[in-house]
Amino acid sequence: MSPLKIMTETAATGPVLAVRGELDYANAGELRELVAALALRPGQRLVLDLTGLEFCDSSGITALIAARHHAQAARADVALAAVPAHTLRVLKIVGLDQIFAIHPDRETAVTS
Repeated sequence: MSPLKIMTETAATGPVLAVRGELDYANAGELRELVAALALRPGQRLVLDLTGLEFCDSSGITALIAARHHAQAARADVALAAVPAHTLRVLKIVGLDQIFAIHPDRETAVTS
């Protein structure tokens, strides 16, 4: 079991959150609170880099959706980068791959 770690960086397009460990019921609120505190500007892109995501339950998926809502409220964009296969499978099953921009890596997410 890996604890959740979220590192915040800034790219030219906006904030990048590198999410590592397990995003589940016990700690999804941490991501929600961090995203809610971000002051996004219109036209920016919030990138959630999921390279090190080891596990994501329904609470984690809900936190990702909340991040999208926060970005939309600010007239900003949101992108998921390097989504692990197990999480991407869930996103596809529930149709969320249709509402999230999904990129193979962080570099692509911040430049496209």
